[in-house]
Amino acid sequence: MEYVQLALAPLYLAIMLWEYWRYPQRYQGRDSLNNLILAGTFQLAEMLSLLAILPLFYLLHQYRLWDIELTPLNLLWAFVLQDFLYYWFHRASHKVHWLWCAHVVHHSSPLMNFSTAFRQSLFYPIAGMWLFWSPMVWLGYDPKLVLAIVGLNLGYQFFVHTRSTAGIPVFDYWFNTPSHHRVHHGRNPQYIDKNFAGVLMIWDRMFGTFQPELAKVPVDFGVVGFMEPKRWTVMVSHQWRYLWQQTIAAPNWRAKLRVLFGPPLHQPAKND
Repeated sequence: MEYVQLALAPLYLAIMLWEYWRYPQRYQGRDSLNNLILAGTFQLAEMLSLLAILPLFYLLHQYRLWDIELTPLNLLWAFVLQDFLYYWFHRASHKVHWLWCAHVVHHSSPLMNFSTAFRQSLFYPIAGMWLFWSPMVWLGYDPKLVLAIVGLNLGYQFFVHTRSTAGIPVFDYWFNTPSHHRVHHGRNPQYIDKNFAGVLMIWDRMFGTFQPELAKVPVDFGVVGFMEPKRWTVMVSHQWRYLWQQTIAAPNWRAKLRVLFGPPLHQPAKND
C-alpha cells in the first residue's frame, strides 16, 4: 500500500502545484503544511504497522477458503470487493466513536484542495482500519495484493479532493467524483454522513447514503464542534483525549462501551 502511494507521490505533487498555481485562494500556508506533515506521519505509521499486520494476514491466509488464482476476472472482483469493504470501513468511521477518533483528522480542515487528501491520522493502524481488509485475505487473496489494491483505491481518492466542478454525467452516476466527495466533507445538516464511496458510488446508492451536491447549498467544509486549526499534534490527539474523558466519566460499563463504540460525541466548539 505504501509503495503504491510513494510511486504516485510525484503525480500528486505535480497536480497539487498546478492547482495552487491556478487557484491560490484555495490554499492557506499553515493548513497545507499541516496536511504534508500529517501525510508523512501517516505513511510512517503505516509502514511500521505492516511489520505486525502482514504476519497476521499471512497467518489468516493459511486458513483461506480458496486458492484464488491471479486472473483478470479475479483481479476485477478483488477491486470491487475491496471497494465494498472500504465503503463499510468509511461508514463505520463516521458511526463508531473509536474509529472516528482517527478519521476526524481527515475532516478537520475548513478548506478543500488536493492537499486535503494528505490529511490523515497516524493512529489509523491502532483504530483498526486493517481489520476491514481481512475478509479478502480469508477468502484467499494474497495479503500483498490486497494491500496494493487498498493503495490504488486510496490513490484514486486523491483526485476527488478538489473544488473543481467538471464532470461527465454518466461517470458521475457510477463513480466517486469531486462533487460527490465535497458533499462528504460538508458539515451542513443535509450533507453530514453522506457519500462514503471510495471509487464506486453504487454502494451509497444501494444503502441509502447518497446525496448530490446542491447548487443552492454551498458546502461548509469541516466538522461539527471543536476543530483545531493550527497544531497538527492536537488534530491527531484531541478526539482520543475526549474519548478517554467521556469513557472515564460514564457511570457504568455499558455506558462506557456505548461511548467507545457508539456514535461519535462531538466536542463543543471553542466559541460555543
